[in-house]
Amino acid sequence: MSKQDYYSLLSVEKNASQDDIKKAYRKLAMKYHPDRNQGDKEAEKKFKEINEAYEVLKDEQKRAAYDRFGHAAFENAGSGGFGGGGGGFNGQGFDDLSDIFGGIFNDFMGGGRGRAPAEEVNRGSDLRYNLTISMEDAFHGGKHQIQFRTDVKCDTCKGSGSKSGKVAKCSTCQGAGRMRMQQGFFMVERTCHTCGGTGEMIADPCGKCKGKGTVAEHRTLSVNIPSGVEEGTRMRLGGEGEAGKRGGRAGDLYIFISIKKHNLFARDGADLHCEIPIKMSTAAIGGSIEVPSIDGSKSKLTIPEGTQHGTQFRMKGKGMPIMKSGRSGDLIVHVKIEVPVNLSKKQKEILSQFDEDCGDSCTPESKSFFNKVKHFFDDLKK
Repeated sequence: MSKQDYYSLLSVEKNASQDDIKKAYRKLAMKYHPDRNQGDKEAEKKFKEINEAYEVLKDEQKRAAYDRFGHAAFENAGSGGFGGGGGGFNGQGFDDLSDIFGGIFNDFMGGGRGRAPAEEVNRGSDLRYNLTISMEDAFHGGKHQIQFRTDVKCDTCKGSGSKSGKVAKCSTCQGAGRMRMQQGFFMVERTCHTCGGTGEMIADPCGKCKGKGTVAEHRTLSVNIPSGVEEGTRMRLGGEGEAGKRGGRAGDLYIFISIKKHNLFARDGADLHCEIPIKMSTAAIGGSIEVPSIDGSKSKLTIPEGTQHGTQFRMKGKGMPIMKSGRSGDLIVHVKIEVPVNLSKKQKEILSQFDEDCGDSCTPESKSFFNKVKHFFDDLKK
C-alpha cells in the first residue's frame, strides 16, 4: 500500500512556509495525540503518520529531497533509494531517529532545541516555613517577624558570580546547553552536566560566592497574618525563597500556619467552644454568669431556672473572624454543673432535708429513667 503524500497528511500546500507547516502539525498532533484518543487505533496510526510527515518537511534538506524523489528518498540504498550507506537519508540514521523523538517530546512539552534560559535553569529553590501562632494572634491578625537561613544574592558580584560580570561559553557543550550521547541504537540528548543547560561558564569567579552568585545568610522577614487565619493555612510569598544562582529567579517562600491549643477555647471553623462550670444552685434557680471572649472582653450570660448539665448557649458574633467577609462565628458555651464537695455536717443535713422536701417532682428525668428500669426488670420476671 502506497504512502499518503506528506503535504496532504498535514493539509498544507506544497509551497507552504515552515511556520504554516509547524502550525498545521501542532493542530493535528493535538487532535490525534494518544492521550486524547486512548484505545483508538486509527488515531494512533494517524498520529504516527503526521509525525513522520512533519519530521521530513520541517527539515529543509529532507524536504528538498522529498520534493525531488518522493518517499523513495528515504528508502535504503539497496532498494535503489536516495542517500546510500544503509543508514537512511544522508547516512544519518541514528541522528534522524533522535530528531524524530526529540521533536515530538519538545513540541508537546513546550521545550526547544536550544539552551534553557539562565533565569529558569538557575532558579532558586522554594522554601517552607512553619509558623506557630496563638489563637489571639489568629483572631487579631497582623504582622509577624520570621527568621530563617537561606541563600541570598551575593552583594559583591551582584549575583552574577563573576568578578567582572563576564561569562564564557561552556567548553563541554560549546554553548549549546545540551549534549548528545549514543545509547544502543538511539541518540539521546541530555542537559549539559557542566553548565546545567545554560551554555555559559564563569570565567573569573567571585571570591566571596565562588561563582555561585549566592551566599548563605540569615534573613528577617515581616509577614502579614490575616485576621481569622485557620490551622493549616498556606501562604505563598513570591520571590522570597532561595535566591537564584547567577541571575536566576528567586524561589518562593511558603508559610504554613499552626495555631497553639488554647486553655479556654476550642475552635471549630469560625465558631469557638467554651466549657463553663456553674453552681448547682445557679442551675436550679437561675442567675447570670460572666463569659470571656477571645477578644479580651466579657459578656453576661443569663442562666434560666432548671438548666441541665451539658446545655449549650450560643452567643452570636463572639467567635473567630471569617476571612475576607467582615463576619464572625459564634461562641458556644457548654454548661457544666458542678456538684458541691467538701460539705460540712450541717450542709449535708440541709441537702438531705431538701431532697426529702422535693421528692420526685423536682427531678422528672430521674423519675422517668428509674420507672423504665423498674419495667425492664418486671418484664424479665415474666
